[in-house]
Amino acid sequence: MNEVPAVSNAAATDDAPRVINLAFTGASGAPYGLRLLQCLVASGCRVQVMISKAAQIVIATETDLKLPGTPPAMQQCLSEYSQAAPGQVLVFGREDWFSPPASGSGEKAPLVICPCSTGTLSALATGASNNLIERAGDVALKERRQLILVPREAPYSEVHLENMLKLTRMGAVIIPASPGFYHNPETINDLVDFVVARLLDHLGIDQKLMPRWGEERLARKLKGG
Repeated sequence: MNEVPAVSNAAATDDAPRVINLAFTGASGAPYGLRLLQCLVASGCRVQVMISKAAQIVIATETDLKLPGTPPAMQQCLSEYSQAAPGQVLVFGREDWFSPPASGSGEKAPLVICPCSTGTLSALATGASNNLIERAGDVALKERRQLILVPREAPYSEVHLENMLKLTRMGAVIIPASPGFYHNPETINDLVDFVVARLLDHLGIDQKLMPRWGEERLARKLKGG
């Protein structure tokens, strides 16, 4: 398990913590989603989590975390994993149609699908709503809410690219799980943090995982250097 990340809790107040919807689907890249969960919790957000069946398998394959089978048990497991306060991490079942992410009249919150399978891309691009994750994505699109998709596939087929283009035109933001190397990563966690830092930036949540490009140069110039 990674250390608790260095992020600001400016995203929350004592009265109204910021709400973020976070979905895990069956693409490779579970460490990205789990690290993002840690960072969102550390920032003071309330995180509403949705997990597909395939995502459970991927999480068990790519990490040491073995999620139990029911939403309440998953909620307890992920709360412990992310060191969340009581009620800060909520897990909704795959067909929990009465949960807030299932309706446009629910809480107005961004949705991040990390990782995002190409099957989920297809479902969102065609308006399918066969489970809560797909419905939550459909709601985000129709309500013009922030929707961030983190695919991890190689190579992308023509249909994958067409779906990503279609979703981009609908207002979604595609952030592939493609870490850069200009920060001189030394560990796998450094590569994971690169992508998670970009996600936090897009959500408007202050982060100290990764310096922004040009920050050091700007600081020198401000000092007259």
